[in-house]
Amino acid sequence: MMTRNLLALALAIGLAAVATPGVGLAQQQSAAATMQGSPSKLVLDNSTRILTTLESRRAEFTADRGKLRQFVSGEFNTMFDRDYAARQVLGRHGRGASDADVKLFADALADNLMARYGASLLDFNTRLKVRVKSETALPRGLGVKVASELLRSGGEAIPVDYLMRKSGSQWKVFDVMVEGVSFVQTFRQQFDAELQRKSIKQVASDLRSGQLKADASTN
Repeated sequence: MMTRNLLALALAIGLAAVATPGVGLAQQQSAAATMQGSPSKLVLDNSTRILTTLESRRAEFTADRGKLRQFVSGEFNTMFDRDYAARQVLGRHGRGASDADVKLFADALADNLMARYGASLLDFNTRLKVRVKSETALPRGLGVKVASELLRSGGEAIPVDYLMRKSGSQWKVFDVMVEGVSFVQTFRQQFDAELQRKSIKQVASDLRSGQLKADASTN
């Protein structure tokens, strides 16, 4: 269903924003200036650039899917903490795993997602509004949760939450939840059986070859 596909879309572009419904972009940016350095300010800047670029380069991206994939991958790498998220997805299977194996899995999962869902961004409504409901600290100092809603014209608001942590000096997303459906939990459940039978390297190889496909639209 569409909200499940939004999980993949939100993951792919790291979409989040601080926005006041009914005000212009300049006003949003002015209001956000007081939050310089915060997770909310960071995701506002990124989402603004992403949505503007998708709209202005739609014809170019439609004609050349390679350029679209390059753009989406670049934004994904900017906003998403791939290796940390991969460890969360691996769960118990990742305990004691080497950084190299985790990176193999993280890269294979990301590339598989981009290949499957990147093109769907061309159908994405870049004129939607985003409303942030709250920004709260996660337990045990793990980071923050930015709770937001995607507002579609004539449609119900879709809750989207972003879990973020400091990676070095930069805030990055490590989990996205759409209507309570978590990226980390979705793929942890999907890959559990495979990881019981195969090594992390083997699962990464299956993802890379296309024998195993990351499905963000499962129930």
